[in-house]
Order: sequence, then structure tokens, then C-alpha cells
Amino acid sequence: MSASPLPKLLPRHLAILLMMTVATMFAANHVSARLAFDNGTGLLLAVLTRSGVACLILVALVIVQKKRLWLPAGSWPWQLAVGLLIAIQSVSLYSAVARLPVVIALLLVNTFPIQLALLSWALGGPRPTLRSCLIMGTILIGLLVVLDIPSWVASADGMGPGWIAGIGFGLMAAFVFACALWVTEHRLAGVGSTLRSLLTMQTVFIVMIIGGIAGVVPGGMSLPDNSTGWLGLTLLGLLYGSAFSTLFIFVPRLDMARNAPVMNIEPVASLVLGYFVLGQMLSPGQLVGGAVVVGGIVVLSLSRGR
Repeated sequence: MSASPLPKLLPRHLAILLMMTVATMFAANHVSARLAFDNGTGLLLAVLTRSGVACLILVALVIVQKKRLWLPAGSWPWQLAVGLLIAIQSVSLYSAVARLPVVIALLLVNTFPIQLALLSWALGGPRPTLRSCLIMGTILIGLLVVLDIPSWVASADGMGPGWIAGIGFGLMAAFVFACALWVTEHRLAGVGSTLRSLLTMQTVFIVMIIGGIAGVVPGGMSLPDNSTGWLGLTLLGLLYGSAFSTLFIFVPRLDMARNAPVMNIEPVASLVLGYFVLGQMLSPGQLVGGAVVVGGIVVLSLSRGR
């Protein structure tokens, strides 16, 4: 029996355009989440909605593609661990979005390549090169500028009560996501991507229901207070589900090893959308720091791909 032919790659300009569109949809999802939170929507309900829509799409893909629902022996504990990690990452990310300007929350979360490189090294992987260390140091300097540490030190009250917690949640989301990526690469390489994603989203969905019933997060399942909140909740589910499914379906044709850094346009898109939808704007200095962070992450991604 002959092997099935590899999917034909999209022309690069179309692949880049598609990935920029998907990144913008992910950014719009986060802006919609902040809109929902600002109008009374519970944190767990938002994650529940997002994961529920993703589950429906993945179930449809499994049915259409006639995938076999089977995990290799010994994979279940690791698959469950990834699901729990992504559940924590989702809650942490939205917790950061609820407390910080959306672009700052995303810049914090996008430090996961640094944390993954350090985690891999700590667990026996290759040591980061001097060039990678210099790039990561530059990213961290840019991040300090974005976080406007001098202003925070001068007037902690002026930055808002959730500032420190938001930074903590953003960094936690990045770390937990790095852990999930490490487990996926080193313990679940033999599991099909469709099945792995479906089981992960199902775990997140179930964890959110359990968390809501147990009252883990006060007001976590609160319904929106008004039509604006309902709009935000609806959009965050639809935008995430649409972006997730589009990326998932077209990944084999996007030449990700070459084009993945394009996805780092997400913080830029969130900056624009956050300004027009939420009125959030960074200072000129923070904008420079954000450009340094995004540029550094792109360079780091290209370095890892070589």
C-alpha cells in the first residue's frame, strides 16, 4: 500500500496572510474576553465557552476524518496532565487579560519560548546557546519597559490593584504552557494531533464545570450583566473556535517551520484592537519595549527553526 501524498503547501504569501488573519482572530478573542469580564462575565464561564466551541469543532473533524480514538499504552496519564496544564493556562491567561491591558498580558504569555528553552535545559535538553541567551535577555529588558516598572515603583496605587496579580498570572500562563509543550513533545509524540487536541479541550471543559460547581473561583460562572457582556462572551467563543479550527485544518499546508514567527503579530493586533474597542493605549516607551519583545521572539523562533 503506497503512502498517502503529502499535502501541497500554500503559496507563501497566502500562508502568511492566513496566519496573520488567524493571529488577529486570536487577538480579537482576548479583547472580547476583556469586554466580557468588564461586563460581569465569570472567568470559568469564559473558558468553558471557549473550550466547548473548540470541542464541537474537533468532534466534527474526528467524524469527518474518521479518526481512530485510540491512545498508545501509557499515554493516558500524560494526556491528562496536558489537559490539566492547558486548563490552568487558560484560566491564568484570562485572569491576566482581566487585570492588565490585553497587549501586556499577551506579551507576558508570549515569553513561553524562553521558559520552554530553560525548562528543556533543566530536564536534560541542550543548553541554550550564547546567541539565544542574548536574545532572551533582550526580550526580558523589553518586557521590563513594557511593564513600566519605574512608574509602578513610583506609584504602585496608580497602576491599579490587579497589576501585580496580572503580571503573575501572565507569567504563570507562559510557564504552564511551556510545560504542556514539553510533555507533548517528549511524552505524547505518538498521539495524533486531532485526538490529542480533542482530549485536551475535553479535559479543560470538564475541569471548568467541576471548578464552577465547587466554587473554586468566586463568581466564576457568573452570567454577563448586559448585552455587551453577552456579545463579548459570544465573540470570544466564536473567534477562538474559528481561529483554532482554521489553523488546525491548514497547518499541514502552512510550512510552520518557516512561517510560524508570523503568528507573533498577535500582540500587535491586540494593541490596535484594544485601543479601538477598549480604549487601552500604551505609552511611547512601552510601545518601544513591546516592539523589542515581539522582535526578539521572532528572532528566537527563527533561531530555533535552524
